[in-house]
Amino acid sequence: MREMRTMSGTEHAVGAPRDPEAVSRFTERFAAEMTEAGMQRAAARVFAALTASDDASMTSAELSERLSISPAAVSGAVRYLIQVNMISRERDPGTRRDRYRLYPDIWYGTFTARDRIVHRWATVLRDGADTLGRDTPAGERMAESVAFFEFVQEELLAMMDRWKVRQDELRARAAKTEVRAGTEAHAEANGNAEANGNAEANGNAEANGNAEAGADRR
Repeated sequence: MREMRTMSGTEHAVGAPRDPEAVSRFTERFAAEMTEAGMQRAAARVFAALTASDDASMTSAELSERLSISPAAVSGAVRYLIQVNMISRERDPGTRRDRYRLYPDIWYGTFTARDRIVHRWATVLRDGADTLGRDTPAGERMAESVAFFEFVQEELLAMMDRWKVRQDELRARAAKTEVRAGTEAHAEANGNAEANGNAEANGNAEANGNAEAGADRR
């Protein structure tokens, strides 16, 4: 059984055991993709490790051990990730250690932040088009860029709204599956208990019968 750390820092077993080497390969592969996209390598590895953590959180020491990197490298990586609003820092309950946690709905937040960036770009380019003159080649080019960013912003907002609907559907489906699995496990446990009880009762009855037969023979 694998272990999962809860928000209180305790561990409990969940699901089937994992292959640590397979998890490590995934972490490095995901980190490589993010590094290729422009993220700092150490930050990408820390982010990937947090993504692969059931609780989406780890301490500096845990990250250093998991990734075989120095505490200084972890410190620089988490500082960058905090600055770009991808993780948060909190105090590990009952200790003086900091714990680093992925923000909930990290990808939704990332795209929402991108929407704000697009809005700022559109605002600056709109002013540029007015300054240069919309009837000039440069002004016309900027005005078309503004139209593009406005289109992207409208589509992105609509897409985010559709995602929230889809997310609610997925979570409701997962909750139903979890309830059904719990019900089946409970029924199986009751069935096993009943079978054990019947077997014990039958064994006792047989023992009593044998004892009575022995007494009759005497």
